[in-house]
Amino acid sequence: MLRGNYPARVDEKGRLKIPAPFKQEIEKSYGSQFCITSHDGQFARIYPFEEWIKIEEKLAHNPSFNKTRRKFLDRTNYYGQIVQWDNQGRVLIPAVLRESAEMKGEVAVLGNLTYLTVWNNQRFLEEIRNNPITSEDERILDELGI
Repeated sequence: MLRGNYPARVDEKGRLKIPAPFKQEIEKSYGSQFCITSHDGQFARIYPFEEWIKIEEKLAHNPSFNKTRRKFLDRTNYYGQIVQWDNQGRVLIPAVLRESAEMKGEVAVLGNLTYLTVWNNQRFLEEIRNNPITSEDERILDELGI
């Protein structure tokens, strides 16, 4: 499982070095290939390729004319690319996503169980401040047994 927050940097060439705790877990459970994408361009999602395949298989079982399916695929394909990490454990964030998400310098790399999210650090702090956990969120978490 991928969990926690490990600050990192996106270098001038757009490469992110996967933080060591995540790299160790990914090497143990997955390979070196990833789908890096976003559904809104605000932040990146880094899926081990095996996890991305599971999403694609679910989508393939739905009608191709489903508008939500098409919107999701249009966005994730626009922002996304299949990448492999290099010998130093770095992945290249796609340029269109890097620009949209303002990814350069300090970023927050967060574990989300089966994938990572990467945020511009300032944007993430604003997101936390502007979108607090509400009583409705707490009710839903309670229904989920959390």
